[in-house]
This record gives sequence, structure tokens and C-alpha cells, in this order.
Amino acid sequence: MTTLRKNRFSSFGGMIGRSAQMHELFELIACVAEEGESTILVQGESGTGKELIARAVHDGSPRKKGNFVPVNCAAIPDELLESELFGYVKGAFTGAQQSKIGRVQFADGGTLFLDEIGDMKPNLQAKLLRVLQEREVEQVGAVRPTKVDVRVVAATHQNLEALVAEGRFREDLYYRLAVIPLQAPPLRDRGEDIPLLIDCFIEQFSRRKSDTPTVLDPRALQSLQAYHWPGNVRELENLVQRLVILHRGKKVTLKELPEKYRCEDLQLAVPQLQEDAARVAEAAAPPEAAWGESGLDFNGLISEFEDRLILQALTRAGGNKKEAARLLNLKRTTLIEKIKKKNLPT
Repeated sequence: MTTLRKNRFSSFGGMIGRSAQMHELFELIACVAEEGESTILVQGESGTGKELIARAVHDGSPRKKGNFVPVNCAAIPDELLESELFGYVKGAFTGAQQSKIGRVQFADGGTLFLDEIGDMKPNLQAKLLRVLQEREVEQVGAVRPTKVDVRVVAATHQNLEALVAEGRFREDLYYRLAVIPLQAPPLRDRGEDIPLLIDCFIEQFSRRKSDTPTVLDPRALQSLQAYHWPGNVRELENLVQRLVILHRGKKVTLKELPEKYRCEDLQLAVPQLQEDAARVAEAAAPPEAAWGESGLDFNGLISEFEDRLILQALTRAGGNKKEAARLLNLKRTTLIEKIKKKNLPT
């Protein structure tokens, strides 16, 4: 299995992260890559690095000497996508003066990456299903199919199960694609990776310009960690490039960030919550005299401590559960489950 470098952070297949979500993803990629045959469905929001995941699967597989062929199903007009994918024979339509192999055949022996698979039209879904089931492709205008050996990695930001329920995506194709599902985590759920990504992008763009590296002061960095990042890693990369251009070799302060990235009300929230947690922990620690022969109610004390931390976070977040979850480094769904289970006031 591919060895992952784990020290200060992990770098794998062009992806960077030390968060638990990314380490889990790296391990899954390394595992499924070696198998080399099963189809993979990568799901995640726009800008989370789905193509990087697909490339990492290809590069870690027995197919790495073959072609990695990416196709953006949403970027190619519907009338051209069929011939781009499956190719055509001479005379198949007006203007087809010579035969042309499609990208499926070009990926023979390698990996075909179908990005935004949710935008593929039903007639092409049927032809793709045949590729997966029969391991053969039929060119436009051809009399007989051609055998192919290709691994398909598909990706989408859409909910394919919902599209299946709406009748917009074939159920049989969905199950063929989702043999191995991988989830690309959004950047807002892995805030601890943001400083690492910023350092990487600063180095990348500074090296291009031969500049002294730009740096962010702690308040600016914390503000970026508090931002919700709808454009994910791609948005962060674009922002860092802008900062490097505008502030070459200088320190970027909170006020110098574009307005939408300034979270001034939250800039001291995390340190304050950590101080509160320390005080709560000290207060919750039982006195030495409380230790009897039967010991303590460990689970009860831990539960009480957890209750206090959650209530502290909710207070600091003004009752906003999403912000409270960020302060506690929890997923919002996890925090909501804890609140309901503990029947805490909100």
C-alpha cells in the first residue's frame, strides 16, 4: 500500500491536510487504488479537489502507466459529448471525414475520470452503463462494438440518490458507479488544514514571482479559519494568489483582507473558549478528599464537563449551533445530536 507521510502534516496526491477527515481519505484512496478495477464515485462540493482524488487513485494503481483521461460532462455540449466519449466512424454524420476514437478508448488500460456525471443525459447514461457492464464501447455509426479495459472514476457535487428518485439519473448506473464511494470533505469542516494550505499556496505563488513570502498575522489567519468557504480549496487558493500579488513580501493584517473574509466578532472566540474550557476543567476536577474506596462516577463527571463546554460554546456563539460546533471543532450534526441526547437548553 502507498505509504503516507505523517509528521507535521500529510501530503498525498497533491492534497494537503493533517485533519482526521483528510487522513481517513488518504488511507481510503491508497486502499482502493491498489485494487485497480472497481468503479469509484467521488462526491463533494465544488472546489474540494475531486479531480485530485481521481488522479491519486490512478497514480497509485496498477493502471498508472496508462492514460488518465478527464472529461467534464457539464462543460461539453450535449450534442458533442457522445462523440467525445465514444468516438465515431468515418461517414457517421456530416463532417465525419475520418474515424476518431473517443476518450473511453483513449483511456483503455488506464483511468477515465467523468466529472459532473450528474449532468449526463439519459441516452448517454445507457451507453456508459454498457461500457461498465460489457467492457465494450460502440462508436457512433459503428457496426460492432470494441472491447475496452478501463477503470471509471466518476465525480459529482449533486446528490445522485435524489436524482435517481426524481427519475433524472439511472438507478442501475448509479449502483454501478457507487461500488466504492469517496467523500471529499468541505474546507469549513477541516479548519486546522487552512494554515497548511495557505503556507503551500504562498510558497507556490511567491516562487513564481521570486518574491519574499507574504505572511498573515494571527488575527487574519483566525478570521480565515472562521470563514465558511463556499468555494472550498479553490476559493482559498484564489484568495492567497490575490494576497501575494497585492502584498508582496509583507504581513497581511485582518483589515487588509477583503471585507467578506473579515470575521472581527469571532477573532477572540477560540482562545476565550479554550480559557473557559481550562477553567471549567479545573472547577470540575474533584478534590482529593472526594476519592473514596468505591472511586468516582467517571462517566457522570465527563458528561457534566461536556455539558458545560457545549453550553459555553452556545453562549459565545449567540445560540448559533453552526458557530458553536466550529468553536468546539465538532461537526454541526454531531453537536445537534449531543444537544438532543443530553436535552440541553438552546
